[in-house]
Amino acid sequence: ELLGLPLKAPNATYEKVYTLPLLTISMGKGTGVVTSVPSDAPDDYVALKALKDKPDFAAKYDITPDMVEPFDVVPIISIEGYGDASAVFMCEKLKISSFNDKSKLAQAKDETYLKGFTIGVMTYGPHAGKKVSEAKQLIRDEMIAAGQAHLYFEPESKVVSRTNDECVVASTDQWYLAYGEDSWCSAVKKHVLDGETFDAFHESTLEKYEQSLNWLKEWACTRQFGLGTNLPWDKEWVIESLSDSTIYM
Repeated sequence: ELLGLPLKAPNATYEKVYTLPLLTISMGKGTGVVTSVPSDAPDDYVALKALKDKPDFAAKYDITPDMVEPFDVVPIISIEGYGDASAVFMCEKLKISSFNDKSKLAQAKDETYLKGFTIGVMTYGPHAGKKVSEAKQLIRDEMIAAGQAHLYFEPESKVVSRTNDECVVASTDQWYLAYGEDSWCSAVKKHVLDGETFDAFHESTLEKYEQSLNWLKEWACTRQFGLGTNLPWDKEWVIESLSDSTIYM
């Protein structure tokens, strides 16, 4: 029922866009409706191209030409070595032609998302010129303040408990380690990204270190049951075992 409906998307260059089918989307996460970014998301680019090039495929979902033909890829991020439309670049490089190229699509997605976040630079909007890793937080805060978005949390993938129940995110009290705090994060980055003091042994490993430092802001470090050391300032909580060494340090 949602397919083909017109809507206004926040920060989009087009005044009106349409809800389109995406065969690779996970229906087990969130609402199953996501923002389409064909410039930098390979799955979205392949979906838009398929709807334009294959009328029979589009008709199967009641998608008419006016819902896809007027819409071109809009560059918003520039990535060195990938241009200003990384999804298009990777799909052409890997010769991806349909949704059936699942392994290639996964490879293209992993690479474009990693490069886009770590070295991508915004080319559109009020934050043009800023790194994606910096602009992402700013845009999020602006959309929340404008009533265009709200915070939403979910597991990275399906989580099943030992009792075979599917787990969801619960809104509860929790103590966090603020890994994203400026002075702490800057000190770690300075050490890790200095070739004279730190050797990751491979460029891809170093990229993953940098990526983790950019997204890891808060780490839940306590629990309310099990063995372990009580949190000194709040005895109701036990320090989560993987966080022990960080707190002691």
